[in-house]
Amino acid sequence: MADAAVCVFCGARDGQDPAYRKAAEETGRMLARNGWELVYGAGDIGLMGAVARAAQDAGGRTLGVIPEHLVGREGIVRDLTRHVVTETMHERKKVMFMNSHAIAVLPGGAGSLDELFEVLTWRQLGLHDKPIFLLNTKGYWTPLIQLVEHVIAHGFADDSLGGMLRMVDDPQALGTALRAALS
Repeated sequence: MADAAVCVFCGARDGQDPAYRKAAEETGRMLARNGWELVYGAGDIGLMGAVARAAQDAGGRTLGVIPEHLVGREGIVRDLTRHVVTETMHERKKVMFMNSHAIAVLPGGAGSLDELFEVLTWRQLGLHDKPIFLLNTKGYWTPLIQLVEHVIAHGFADDSLGGMLRMVDDPQALGTALRAALS
């Protein structure tokens, strides 16, 4: 689906390893090459800014969504194809989710975890069946998968929860997985 949109949740910081920023940039270029719109948090900082600028530089379409209270703190990447300013963080997540066909989660902090767990919970409750991918750059998400397995093993979630998260190792594998999921 060439006109599909992919929601990317990721850090407002670069992290300590330059591999995270490199993967974010590669992800932005990969989305543009495939004709998929990038839906993201609109910030001009960290991995968010890197993925958006790379997508734009490669000719990609971008939809940035940012709550009003973060505009001054994170800025908005210039020349976005479209952008939406929301009132709340929850509204931001909903707008991003509703305007996408798949979710990709790159390394990030508490905000990225919040975004991931919200869409994962919605999927667990049967509110959607959009694919959720974790870009496991340098094993970043491996401890999270172990935690999910721990939650399942202790009876706090059904076995199906683990299958709702698809781990990929690099942006190329993410592109392959997205093409299969969006076709």
